[in-house]
Amino acid sequence: MTSAKNYEFINSVLPQWLETSRLQTVHGSTAAYIPELAKAPQEALGIHIMCGNGEHVSAGDCGHVFTLQSISKVFTLILALMDHGEEAIFAKVGMEPTGDDFNSMLKLELVRPGIPFNPFINAGAITISSLIVGDGPEEKSARILEFFRRLAGSDTLDYNMDVYHSESETGHRNRSLAYFLLDNGVLGGSSVEDVLEVYFRHCAIEVTCADLARMGLILAFDGKDPLTGDTLIPRRYVQIAKTFMITCGMYNASGEFAIQAGLPAKSGVSGGILTLVPGQYGIGVVGPALNSKGNSIAGVHLLERLSQELDWSIF
Repeated sequence: MTSAKNYEFINSVLPQWLETSRLQTVHGSTAAYIPELAKAPQEALGIHIMCGNGEHVSAGDCGHVFTLQSISKVFTLILALMDHGEEAIFAKVGMEPTGDDFNSMLKLELVRPGIPFNPFINAGAITISSLIVGDGPEEKSARILEFFRRLAGSDTLDYNMDVYHSESETGHRNRSLAYFLLDNGVLGGSSVEDVLEVYFRHCAIEVTCADLARMGLILAFDGKDPLTGDTLIPRRYVQIAKTFMITCGMYNASGEFAIQAGLPAKSGVSGGILTLVPGQYGIGVVGPALNSKGNSIAGVHLLERLSQELDWSIF
C-alpha cells in the first residue's frame, strides 16, 4: 500500500477502530496514587497521527489535555545527552531493562555499583534530572520547558501546577529513591529537593495528542523537523532514545508491546503514549484508564491493532 493510500485508509478506519478500543477502558483504572490524575475521565480515548508532510488525522478525545508524566523522560534524557555527551550520562545510569516496577529501588541495593539500570525508571529519570545544565531548579526547568516547546512546535506548553503539587506532596517513594541515590553518590552534591522539583515539574508539563505527535515526528525523522528542515536533536541521541523506548518505554510490558506493535513508544501514568513509525509518522495517544502495568489499556489496544493491520512493526 502506498503512503498516500495508507493515509487515506487510516483516515477512513481510525474512528471505528478507536471506538472498538474504547470498550477496553472498563477494564482499567486511572492513576489513583496521584490524586490529580485520578480525576481524569476513565472512558476518554484520543489519537493524533502526523505525517512528515504535515498532514494529520485524529479521532476521539484528542483535545483532552494531560500531563506528560514519564513520557517526559525521553526528552530529558536527550537534553542531558546534548548537555554532557554519552560517556558522562552512562557513568550515572545504565542501559538495561530491569524487569521491576518503574518505582522500585530493589536493584539499587542488590546490584552494584548501585546506579539506576536505565533512564526511564524513576530512579534513572531523577538522576537525569540532576544532570540537566542550569543554575538551580528554576533555570533547569526553564531549559526543559523551552526544549519541549521547540519539539512540539508550540509556545503554549506549560506546567499543570495542580498536578505538580499533587505529585510533590505524595511523592514519598521518589524521595526515598532520591535519598538512596544521594547516599550512593549518584546525585553528587545536588539537593534532593532541588532535583525532585525539576523532576516533578517536567512530569507535569501539559500536552495534547497533537503535541505528542509533533514531538514524535521529530524522533521519526532522526532529530530533524521535516516541516521546517531544522535539525533539533543529533541523530545519535535519537537512536539512543528510540532504543530505550523499545526496551524500557512501556514499563514491564515493553517486551510484549515490542512483539505486538513493534514500535518505539513511551507511556505515562496520565494515560499518554508517544510512539512513531520511523520515516513516516509521529503518534500521540491518550487514554487515562491504565492496565496493571501502568499503560493506557485502550491506547495499547488501538496501537497494536494499527500496527498489525498496517504492518508498522520495525522488526
